[in-house]
Amino acid sequence: MTQRINIAQHVPDVYRHFLAVEQLLHDSELPTATIELVKLRASQINGCGFCVDMHSRDMKKAGESDERLWSVVAWREATVYTPAERAALALTEEATRLADREAVPDAVWQEAAEHYTDKQLALLVAAIAMINAWNRIGVTTRLTPGR
Repeated sequence: MTQRINIAQHVPDVYRHFLAVEQLLHDSELPTATIELVKLRASQINGCGFCVDMHSRDMKKAGESDERLWSVVAWREATVYTPAERAALALTEEATRLADREAVPDAVWQEAAEHYTDKQLALLVAAIAMINAWNRIGVTTRLTPGR
């Protein structure tokens, strides 16, 4: 596949602002491992090969185990995630698959709220929204993984 268009080249201000939000999220009190798990899982759901590749590699460089990387796609059956990470992954799936459901179920929200403060929940929702936006850019423009 050939990339259709380079968003950063044609609308650099949009790209710059997206990156600024990413920096804010990574500098926040939300655990980096949680942010990266969310990004990887949403990217898998959305079929964004570029983002799956990038976030898997970033996580590996940050010291994530192969087992945790390989198991994200089947996180419900895996035993390598904390209860908080599992709650974040559940919220990610529900928020990413909005077209498949009427709304994010209260039980999923409540589970996440048991593990995260209101500020962390707000950051988590923002992180989920951002990766979904990045995925839509990646899939629509046909970004391909670069090594």
